[in-house]
Amino acid sequence: MLKVAKPGRSNRIADQIQRDLAKLIPREVSNPAAGLVTLTGVTITPDYAHATVYFTSIGSTAEASTKALNSAAPMLHQRIFKLLHIHTVPQLHFVYDTSIDRGFEMDELIRQARAEDAEKVKVD
Repeated sequence: MLKVAKPGRSNRIADQIQRDLAKLIPREVSNPAAGLVTLTGVTITPDYAHATVYFTSIGSTAEASTKALNSAAPMLHQRIFKLLHIHTVPQLHFVYDTSIDRGFEMDELIRQARAEDAEKVKVD
């Protein structure tokens, strides 16, 4: 018999993984290359085999943070396994979230466009 997941279950698990990782990373990841990590989201595959963890970091480059977190992923997986009470705990894959950087870039472009418009109004 095919087992159908409850609606929203994967979202609840993703949210719980994000909350647990937010507590674990500062305590358990001792690699300074990770920097100060902020988790921005978690997505899980339908079979619960893999979780993509999106993050930003301060004090480190995106590449160094990604490498440091992915190297700590097996240890974090073990810690999450002990905290979650589900049959399959997904493998963790950390991906740097560029949406915040893009947001800052868009904000700067808007600021520049407004300044140019204000200059045109002064000239006319």
